Amino acid sequence: MFTITGVRVFDGSASTDAPVLTDVHVSGGRIVATPPPGAEVVEGRGRTLLPGLIDTHVHVERRAELAELARWGVTTALDMGSPRPAATLPLRHLDGVADLFSAVYPAVAPGSATIRQMGYPAHIAVPGAADAQAWVDARIAEGADYIKIAVEDPRQPGTTGLSPATVTALVEAAHARGLLTVAHAVTAATHRIASVADVVTHVPIQAVASGARVVSPTLTMMRGICDTVGRRFALRALAALRIAPRMDFAHALGSVRRLHAEGATVLAGTDSNSDGTAPFSPAFGTSMHQELRLLVDAGLSPVEALRAATSVPAKVFGLDDRGVVAPGKRADLLLVDGDPTTDIHSTVRIAHVWTAGVTAFRSM
Repeated sequence: MFTITGVRVFDGSASTDAPVLTDVHVSGGRIVATPPPGAEVVEGRGRTLLPGLIDTHVHVERRAELAELARWGVTTALDMGSPRPAATLPLRHLDGVADLFSAVYPAVAPGSATIRQMGYPAHIAVPGAADAQAWVDARIAEGADYIKIAVEDPRQPGTTGLSPATVTALVEAAHARGLLTVAHAVTAATHRIASVADVVTHVPIQAVASGARVVSPTLTMMRGICDTVGRRFALRALAALRIAPRMDFAHALGSVRRLHAEGATVLAGTDSNSDGTAPFSPAFGTSMHQELRLLVDAGLSPVEALRAATSVPAKVFGLDDRGVVAPGKRADLLLVDGDPTTDIHSTVRIAHVWTAGVTAFRSM
């Protein structure tokens, strides 16, 4: 039990632009309306209290990764597929670390790079639209919290892709079972196909995308790919010869600007992973703060960026017990020095993090 006194509160609400000064009370892992007797007092003066951050795109296989997320104020993490779900699934809903949800396996095309190069088993391939419902039902039996669909562009070297009809059938099959769908798409063409899903994750680095209704752009990941893979000599040579388009992070920023202007819902996600086969591995926790800054660079206000990491993903993914600072909600809380609603850089000035009322990090 504790009370945070005299603190500025950004409650995560879509209707609140300016933090208010108040006391916040916690008991039994929940925010409560009145001070619990004998509560510890936490000084909030000069600080801002936020809902714990929600990373809408990670790949987790170790408890230490969840602890690192929580240390940086990420109290909820959405795993978007693991080649070893036996390692990932037992990490869901542990105490004192980021609360984890998982897609288990992603839907991919037969012979996809996900299977050939990233260690995923061949049985997760979806041959065609007629196989969609059985595939979704198998993931539900394994415990999937939502369905992930990899919409690859077969024009990319070494890639095979699901047909548009199969993608649509997977979305319909998931919806028939009451599950949300998340579609991976990294080119403008696949973004159009993926837009039938509830959420599109990633944005292109070779063109500007349009049309998605809800997007988790993973700008940190896209910048990392441009800074690593995009600098390889062979790719730069192909781009110079106009055989292949040049990787340019400006396209990713431009996609977010366009989608935001079109009224798309923007979510914060990093694609944090420790996978040696991945083109880039954003760090757990710290990359969320980079993502918030990049969303602001792409045209979101600091308040909009904070909403993209709190109340908005909670609403999109149906996490009704979190994402806002309000009585009755989980005490997933991030206390920072300064005011990130005006200076997004202050999110890293972390004083205290709680997950369901349990201290996950406290500065000295």
